[in-house]
Amino acid sequence: MTVPAPPSRVGELERRYLNGTFAELCRIESPSLSERACAERVIAELRPLGIAVEEDGAGARIGSDCGNLLARIPGRAPAGEGSAPRPSVALCAHLDTVPLQAPVEPVLEDGVWENANEGILGADNKAAVAVLLALARHLSSAAPPLDIELLFTVGEEISLAGSSAFDASLLRSSYGYVFDHASPIGEVIVGSPCHFRIEASFRGAAAHAGIRPQDGRSAILAAAQAVASLRHGLLEGEGTVNVGEITGGSAINVVPERCELLAEVRGVDDQHGEALAAEIVDRLHEAANRPECECDLDVSLRRTFSGYRLAGSSAPLQAAEAALRRCGYEPSRIYSGGGSDANALIAQGFQTVNLANGTERNHEPGERVSARALEEMLELVLALIEEVASRAPGSSF
Repeated sequence: MTVPAPPSRVGELERRYLNGTFAELCRIESPSLSERACAERVIAELRPLGIAVEEDGAGARIGSDCGNLLARIPGRAPAGEGSAPRPSVALCAHLDTVPLQAPVEPVLEDGVWENANEGILGADNKAAVAVLLALARHLSSAAPPLDIELLFTVGEEISLAGSSAFDASLLRSSYGYVFDHASPIGEVIVGSPCHFRIEASFRGAAAHAGIRPQDGRSAILAAAQAVASLRHGLLEGEGTVNVGEITGGSAINVVPERCELLAEVRGVDDQHGEALAAEIVDRLHEAANRPECECDLDVSLRRTFSGYRLAGSSAPLQAAEAALRRCGYEPSRIYSGGGSDANALIAQGFQTVNLANGTERNHEPGERVSARALEEMLELVLALIEEVASRAPGSSF
């Protein structure tokens, strides 16, 4: 739902820069753990503006060729001696994408950016990266009313690896915002699930499939029966379950000795997530122990990130909704089945709100975003900065 919006503050040159930068970023391949080239492009945009960029050591810890980037844009000086220190806000986007199915060649057709090839575009999350770079350029001519911290993370698409390895105590801001939900601008994510990763390895016995099949113990059969016994997909009121990978066997004429599977659980809260994960582990063991299988089983269960629920009265949520109204949107609070860097930052005690960015079909061939959504996202970030500054103690903004 929208309400009348104020006149745009984004000029034609800024629109061209924003859209051109977005297309350039999308062309840079940056699947998780290979973000260096994209990071260097971000640094090359910020440093000529006089903005220092620091890289942390997360890359070495998570196996990436690059760490998280943190840049700071100083705000206007306090009004005078004894004035309260400038407020600060953190804005976050991630540099990585899911694996590419095809080279990315962005094309703009009827006002919408898509990949000319059959694969993802990379708007998740390069739309937000481009907006933050356009913001920095916009503010280069006049200091903002508060300090701004720009955080560009790596490894977000592999269970928030980069932001989980980031030291949130380095942030000077009281709270921050992530722009990483592929849904219409105006949606505010007030809840996100916890996430568990389950790896299972079945070990049976190899045998000739035609001459001595009775001497073999099929690991694939055990894994298949385990998968068939699980509850899959959306489990209303509990969360989601998905088996994403299964591999095994060596040849068509060999009873398969090994089979591995990878599954995930997303729980609406910790209690449900833990219960669903335990249920899966039980089903895996039951299948491995069936008389027709008799396989050994190794299981690894790991919580990869925690979920959250935002209080309606939280300061960053209230500021975000006020900024959306400034831009002509009526905010809509939603619960998401996906995770974002907000999960990792909140887990470290740093207040964060994830906002929808207007992109569509993330992680799919046919991913897209309109030029208008990019421009409106930039308008929203500008309004957000003003709104946060106006709420700071002693503000005269």
